[in-house]
Amino acid sequence: MTGAVRPRVGPVWSQVVGQDVAVDVLAAAVESAAALTSGESTDAGAMTHAWLFTGPPGSGRSVAARTFAAALQCEDGVGCGACTGCRTSLSGTHADVRMVVPEGLSISVAEMRALVQAAARRPTTGRWQVVIIEDADRLTEGASNALLKAVEEPPARTAFLLCAPSDHPEDVSVTIRSRCRLVTLRTPPAEAIARVLAERDGIDPEMARWAASVCGGHVGRARRLATDENARKRRDAVLRIPLGLRRAADVFACADELIRTAEADATDESKSRDESEQDALRTAMGSGGTGKGVAAAKRSAEAAVKQLEKRQKSRATRTQRDTLDLALVDLAAFYRDVLVTASGAGAALNHPDHAAESAAAAAQWTPESTLRRLEAVLACREAIEWNVKPRIAVEAMVTTLRQG
Repeated sequence: MTGAVRPRVGPVWSQVVGQDVAVDVLAAAVESAAALTSGESTDAGAMTHAWLFTGPPGSGRSVAARTFAAALQCEDGVGCGACTGCRTSLSGTHADVRMVVPEGLSISVAEMRALVQAAARRPTTGRWQVVIIEDADRLTEGASNALLKAVEEPPARTAFLLCAPSDHPEDVSVTIRSRCRLVTLRTPPAEAIARVLAERDGIDPEMARWAASVCGGHVGRARRLATDENARKRRDAVLRIPLGLRRAADVFACADELIRTAEADATDESKSRDESEQDALRTAMGSGGTGKGVAAAKRSAEAAVKQLEKRQKSRATRTQRDTLDLALVDLAAFYRDVLVTASGAGAALNHPDHAAESAAAAAQWTPESTLRRLEAVLACREAIEWNVKPRIAVEAMVTTLRQG
């Protein structure tokens, strides 16, 4: 912020990794909001009622939105990280901070209408009523229209924080985008990711540096690679595919391995969560109780669990697709490394720990065939996004990866 006084930045902003420009913008808005709620000013200043956070996968869109919400609710007005407002906002338990995380492939109009109605109320315990919508690009047309009405005529002391990937921000309706202040996040540098893994998460510095160098700028993935040996093994299995396609039969074997890897990753991520949700629902519905009405309560509980299982199945499908997409991003990055190596450019590799494999591939393939392979991976990602069955899309891609 050249020529301007930098706003006060509280400790809570350390959650937002490698985004100094965005943090300054949001901290200035928090200062204006604090002055407005305290009565020191009647001018909203840098604060506005609707924000759109965009950035590449792993840049921390939802983290930035949650941190902004915490700072807005902070009792000190800066994001101290220690007060009740900060702690409950970050943990997801603040009464006036509502998170919308799509369980399936879209956000329904019924869910959005209920949310807009709740957002119209005055804050109960906090300073602002804050609505955070992760993956706002998944809003259905009806849900977008329901949200648009609230954004066009915003209730006092209500802020809508929308998050959408930078490669598809146009999936958020243009009428909503035009009413939001845009916050663009960048891919965090590896040094910043390594530092936060070591200092905040207590990860061994050497492991933190390795995970930061191979995560593609995705903070959450870096943390998982650094702490989960199975995640590291699955990544290695994906990166063995390019040089493992020697026979025609290898096409189907590698495609199957890629699908199974995504399914295993998704299962690990959702299994414990699914079981705890079902147990909590059965307990809330009176499962295990005794006395009059137990049979009816049990039937109601089982019906509710079936509905929950249906939502969990939809969430599992989305998680599997997201996990498969990460594997495809790793593959695309490998072919990019091959092109970098073949050209002799000094650009940093996405997979420096597989430099020997990318060098071997560069010696075997022409740049044109490498580019065709890269395009096949990108086409597979697009096909899955358009709901082509993942196995069919992956087998078609792997066929091209073998042939070049």
